[in-house]
Amino acid sequence: MRDAQSEARRIIQDEHRSISAVLSGLRDLARLAQDPKLKPGFDVLRAMIYYIDAFPERMHHPKEDRHLFARLLERDPSARALVESLQSEHVQGASLVRDLEQALLKFEELWPKGAAEFAAAVERYARFHWDHMRREEHQVLPLCDAAFTAADWAEIHAAFAGNEDPIADLRESDFSKLFQRIVSLAPEPVGLGPQWRRDGTSPDGP
Repeated sequence: MRDAQSEARRIIQDEHRSISAVLSGLRDLARLAQDPKLKPGFDVLRAMIYYIDAFPERMHHPKEDRHLFARLLERDPSARALVESLQSEHVQGASLVRDLEQALLKFEELWPKGAAEFAAAVERYARFHWDHMRREEHQVLPLCDAAFTAADWAEIHAAFAGNEDPIADLRESDFSKLFQRIVSLAPEPVGLGPQWRRDGTSPDGP
């Protein structure tokens, strides 16, 4: 059986991989939507941005702030500048999600106009979040490896596994279902859904 340190790291990195998969798919679809004759499936774009808002911004990042970062500051006060920088990025990321939502709303209302602005907003958020996760994995986790005790890792594992929250399993299940819905709606090669059409209609309606 894997120890708490390995399991906690696995959960954090698995969550990063899920977020990255959605970001990569959203970026691919935003590029596909640049064709003015190809009406996007706005339902999958909405689902992707909802996932980005609900999972990283409202669930993953708060757990990092309350548990991983807080414990690191207790064990290694010299990490304060790094932690505060990443916490500031959590706030900035939430603002960038609002920009994404506004860009999508404008794109859907004005289609085929607004495609370039939407793609630019997606690219800004994707690059920002990939850089953010890379800093966490390459800088924060090694500091935690050096500073945390076995008991620390056990607490971090419990927090990220949801054991402290009696409804966490349901919430995790909901995100899993949302991820599956994204896969079922997104066209190949992003997902398994129908291809976007060139006849002025889209999978989510005319």
